Amino acid sequence: MNFVCRKSRLRGDVSIPGSKSHTIRAVAIASLAAGKSRIEAPLDSGDTQSAVRTFTALGAKIECRPDVWIVQGTGGELRTPDDVIDVANSGTTLNIALGSAALMRKGQAVFTGDEQIRQRPSGPLISSLNDLGAWAESSRGNGCAPIVVHGRLRGGQTSIECRSSQYLTSLLINCPLADGDTIIQVPLLFEQPYVEMTLDWLARQQIKLGRDGYREFRVPGQQSYRAFQRRIPADFSSATFFLCAGVLGDYAVTVLGLDMNDPQGDKAVLDYLRQMGARVEVLPNGIRVQPDNLKGCRIDLNATPDALPMMAVVACFAEGKTTLANVAQARIKETDRIAMMRQELTKLGAKITELPDGLVIERSNLTGAEVDGHGDHRIAMALAVAGCSIPGRTVVHSAESATVTFPTFMDCMRIIGADIKTSD
Repeated sequence: MNFVCRKSRLRGDVSIPGSKSHTIRAVAIASLAAGKSRIEAPLDSGDTQSAVRTFTALGAKIECRPDVWIVQGTGGELRTPDDVIDVANSGTTLNIALGSAALMRKGQAVFTGDEQIRQRPSGPLISSLNDLGAWAESSRGNGCAPIVVHGRLRGGQTSIECRSSQYLTSLLINCPLADGDTIIQVPLLFEQPYVEMTLDWLARQQIKLGRDGYREFRVPGQQSYRAFQRRIPADFSSATFFLCAGVLGDYAVTVLGLDMNDPQGDKAVLDYLRQMGARVEVLPNGIRVQPDNLKGCRIDLNATPDALPMMAVVACFAEGKTTLANVAQARIKETDRIAMMRQELTKLGAKITELPDGLVIERSNLTGAEVDGHGDHRIAMALAVAGCSIPGRTVVHSAESATVTFPTFMDCMRIIGADIKTSD
């Protein structure tokens, strides 16, 4: 499927669906809990359905009703899957579930995924699970899926470099259910806000742990999760495309449903836009973003790698030079987002240079062209927003990837006036 985009007047109000990161954590914790949990307003997307299938295979009973999911948890007694577990394109699901599978008392679980997942490294997490008493192995010996896991986590001590925060999130969610206490040393941590989100979930569950900042965590074993009821907040990562759309034209866009008190890291995009000169107003019911004279600057994206594709588009509209820096981990997401954004924005006419850990982008006069999303939902959506903001006709190939996290993306774009449609 392709997005076909033409320059549009992007303006008005739009509501954003629930957070992918929160929804997957909710499914995982509800599946590990004893009793029946109620997840309200979850994101229903490719990635979150991967989480549902994965934790169902591990023994949870999950009923997906419209706007509410009911999860009968396992009480931490996970079952041996009947078959290989395919996480499709969901790296978050894979890494959290690797830790959960290490809690099984018998049998083993085999995890695989699509082509992108089979190239995304989980080696540091595999090593830590082995340090803590489980047995985990990449079947190809490269630290990537397919990965075989069996338990059981006993606890102990491990040191893990987290170029992906998902590794630490997996250990923090699953180690409280280990047989003994765990000490996790973290000499390197990228994407810290995603760990803050995980810690918020653990605090709500009254999970006990000690910590020395983000350098060391001490997690007592033999704890348990309780059934819960929680409404999933709107997704700042998905909102990024619409917040940024508000600075690319002549009109304001108001994004509804976002909670500034939520620990989602991508709310930092508001600060990035302010830093570039945009007018950002937090209202009682949403966030309004208006265009102004955008100016280039240096932005450290280490905590928010998912924002790179859309911020790269915004940088093309800013006077002077913009450097998106300290985000080398963007190369190990669904694609090498640094290389792919340079490649695709160049097709639209961008003046852009690739760095080892980011991009340098000068103000550019973009025009429509045929570009490729490379099967990466965030690249496809960023290019679609660009295509609706520049002269000419822009065709974004592999646009079906948007359904991984944002199935209603095109509908939401149309709500704010986008001339966007699909083609085969």
